[in-house]
Amino acid sequence: MKRGVYKKGYFPVTDGHELYYELYGNPKGIPIVFVHGGPGAGFTPKHRKFFDSHKHNVLFYDQRGAGKSKPFASVKNNTTWKLVEDMKKLIENFFGKKKVYLMGGSWGSTLSLVYAINHPENVKGMVLRGIYLATKEENKHYTGGGVGNFFPEVWEEAIKDVPKKYHKDIIKFYHAKNISKSKKIRNKFAYAWTLYELNIASLVLDEKKNKKIMKKKPELWKGMSPLETTYIAKNCFLPNDYIMKNIGKIRHLPVSIINGRYDMICPPISAYKLHKALPKSKLFLTLAGHLRSEPANRSRLAKEIKRLCK
Repeated sequence: MKRGVYKKGYFPVTDGHELYYELYGNPKGIPIVFVHGGPGAGFTPKHRKFFDSHKHNVLFYDQRGAGKSKPFASVKNNTTWKLVEDMKKLIENFFGKKKVYLMGGSWGSTLSLVYAINHPENVKGMVLRGIYLATKEENKHYTGGGVGNFFPEVWEEAIKDVPKKYHKDIIKFYHAKNISKSKKIRNKFAYAWTLYELNIASLVLDEKKNKKIMKKKPELWKGMSPLETTYIAKNCFLPNDYIMKNIGKIRHLPVSIINGRYDMICPPISAYKLHKALPKSKLFLTLAGHLRSEPANRSRLAKEIKRLCK
C-alpha cells in the first residue's frame, strides 16, 4: 500500500518567516529534499509522484514567501543566503546528520547548487532540471529580448505596457511595478509577468490553457511574480558567476542534469557548462521546453531519481 504524508506543519525560521512543510513517504527511508522553483512557485501534491513512498523520505517545503509559507509573497528578509540558512536548519531538524539528496528544478537547481557549495558535507547527490546558474548572461536572454527571437508574439505582449527605454532589460520596470504600493498595479504586472513566463515555458505554446491556469490559481502569479522579479533584479543576491567560480567544492558529488533542449527560460548551454565542470555528472538534453510536467522531462526525472537516490 502506498504511503503518504506522515507529518506537516509550519517551521519557524528567522525574521518572522514560517515555512510550510510536509514529510512524505517512509520515515526510515532515503532522505531527499525537494527544492521548488520560482522563486515563489511553492510545491504541490503533484510533485510527490516522482518518489517511491516506500523507499524515500521526502521533505517538501515552501521557501520564504512561497505557497503556504507566511508571510505570503513577502520580499522582506528574503534572499538566497536566507534560503540557504533555512535549508540548513530544516535538514538538521528533520534528518539530523544524515546526508541528503537534493531535487531541484529551475530556480530550485540554483538554490540546490548554492546550498551544496556551502554545505557539501550535508549532500549525497543531486537531481537537477532546467539549470539556472544565476548569471547576468542568462538574465539578459530572459529579460533583454533574447526570447523574442523564438516567441516574438509573446515578447511583444510582454513589452506592450513597458516604456521603450526599458525594452533592453524589462526586469527593472517589472520589479518596480511588482512591489508598487498600488494593489491594482501590482496585480496587473504580476499577472503579465507570470503569463510571459508560462507562455515560453512549454515546447508548444497554449496561451488559452495558460490563462485558465492563471484564473484558477491566482496565488501562483500573486506570489511568484514579486519574488521572482526581486531576485532577478538583484542577480539572486549572488556575485556574478558565483556557482561556476565555486563549483570545485562539489566536484565529488554525483549529479543528474536534465534540461529541455528547447528550454527558453533556462537554455541548455547552462546545463552543458555545469556538466563539463562536474566529473560525476550525467547530462540529459530532452525533447522538451522548460516545464517539469512535459513528458520527456517527467520521464527522465523519474528515471534519474530511481537510479541515483538509492
